[in-house]
Amino acid sequence: MDDIAVKKRHTIKRSAAARIGQALTGEIGAAEELFRTKNLEVVETNSPFTLYLIDKRPLLMEYEGWIFPTVRGAVERPFPERRVTVDSGAVPFVMNGADIMRPGVVGATDDVKKDAPVVIAEERHGKPLAIGIALYDAEDLLGQQKGKVVKTVHRVGDALWNIEL
Repeated sequence: MDDIAVKKRHTIKRSAAARIGQALTGEIGAAEELFRTKNLEVVETNSPFTLYLIDKRPLLMEYEGWIFPTVRGAVERPFPERRVTVDSGAVPFVMNGADIMRPGVVGATDDVKKDAPVVIAEERHGKPLAIGIALYDAEDLLGQQKGKVVKTVHRVGDALWNIEL
């Protein structure tokens, strides 16, 4: 991912904030309340991501029609939903932007759904490393023997993580 440039940045109306809250509730349930704020701004970029700033921090993103926390959002405001856990051997590959392969997965929460966003976390400390799109539901994902199970779209250290606002 190349550097991300900001096109527009502005505060959004309450009705738009309510729509974002409802979409986020659809993704992470009751944990949505961790991301409620009176200071919600939208940042349109030259990338496929639209960022939402909570108290001037890029904690939410919109990508391909869904709204989900960024890695920074998952780190600063941890929530247990939509999580795929990888073993320590997979961490260097994830940090380089690799997709998640089945042999590296040690667990997944029951709410992981096909074609929906997930938090990719490391096994030892449970820290979020990346955000990806699950290619299978939780049960099917864990039932796979090999192959790609999550497509990584955002990770610690990428352009979205390093964006200057």
